[in-house]
Amino acid sequence: MRELIIDSFAGGGGASLGIELATGRSVDIAINHDEAAILMHKTNHPTTKHYCENIWDVDPIEATGGRPVGLMWASPDCRHFSKAKGGKPVEKKIRGLAWVVLKWAGKVRPRMIILENVEEFVTWGPVRKGRPVKSKKGITFEKFKSQLQALGYQVEHRELRACDYGAPTTRKRFFLIARCDGRPIVWPEPTHGDPDSLEVRCGRLKPWRTAAEIIDWSLPCPSIFERERPLAEKTLRRIARGIQKFVIENPEPFIVREAAPFLIQYHGERSLTGLFNGIRKNSEEKSGISRQATFFQSPKEPLHTITTSPGHFAEVQAFLMTYYGNGGDIGQRLDEPLRTITSKDRFGIITVAGQEYQIVDIGMRMLTPRELFRAQGFPDDYIIDKDYTGKPYPKKEQVARCGNAVPPPFAEALVRANLPELCRKEKAS
Repeated sequence: MRELIIDSFAGGGGASLGIELATGRSVDIAINHDEAAILMHKTNHPTTKHYCENIWDVDPIEATGGRPVGLMWASPDCRHFSKAKGGKPVEKKIRGLAWVVLKWAGKVRPRMIILENVEEFVTWGPVRKGRPVKSKKGITFEKFKSQLQALGYQVEHRELRACDYGAPTTRKRFFLIARCDGRPIVWPEPTHGDPDSLEVRCGRLKPWRTAAEIIDWSLPCPSIFERERPLAEKTLRRIARGIQKFVIENPEPFIVREAAPFLIQYHGERSLTGLFNGIRKNSEEKSGISRQATFFQSPKEPLHTITTSPGHFAEVQAFLMTYYGNGGDIGQRLDEPLRTITSKDRFGIITVAGQEYQIVDIGMRMLTPRELFRAQGFPDDYIIDKDYTGKPYPKKEQVARCGNAVPPPFAEALVRANLPELCRKEKAS
């Protein structure tokens, strides 16, 4: 009798896709309370049996029909563990969703359980008045592990980075593996690494995939000077700072068709005008640590962690034109900081491969949902813009599913390493 594969807290289907890439078949059961998430999952995994309800209301014995379970994947809500939540109150009920794994372990005994969450999951402990009790940090997590062990499971856990397994994002996640079949737990070896590392230079690993791979360079990047509503002075200064770092002062700027792009990442539900303003402080403020809202990165790197916030990443392009010098006020000295951007005729001069260029314009746009899904490791044929009935899937929901998604390369690597008997052979590279 073929063992069942179950994806609980299934979301839009990232883990399910990774499992399918490894095994060659869709998961048998997917569970999620969010109708929008189930719609995307059902669109891409039509043969799966879907439960759109509270996971506590699904009876494991009834759902499995007495068939053995080879794998249960669990990705319980991570928001009330994540440091990105800052100092906002947490909900004990949501933090406790992982306990449902014990229910399934006790009733249908999956041969293997893989639980995914943010790295702060190991701090799981009691909550008092909406705040985790610091003195009891990690107590509940240890109890959770011990109860799995009491049910006959071997348990191990560690953190992995998606970029090490072929996804062009640095997303880091906690994984706990529990198995009761007597076989060893295997952690997959990385397939990709830092381009400057010895392993990559020797050919043992492939270089990390980069943000440049997932960006659609054919999309227009509108000028920041032709906006109906001008950007704020502080925003322009921060764009100038990014250009200073990635274009003017960079000895080898990334060039795409006479433009030097870089990426800006920001946190929070804020308008474009307020994109770079101020410093957002989180729960670490009391310890003297503050977190800046704006981060810059080169397209030569994997994309930073994607969240569920619309407009989380922006692409900025400095448009270039060959510069021969004219003795006027165009450009500025290269040994001084780039001035506040005020008009198109006062930008810096850069040198690329011995040729001088003038920055003649600057464009800016937000990354599209498709680009963000690519960064998580989804293929372009994964359907994100409509449901299985043909109804358009809103962009906001697309981004939310992407931010919550498990990068498929994670699931594929973990399943291949631990359940080779369920997997199809890898294609020759």
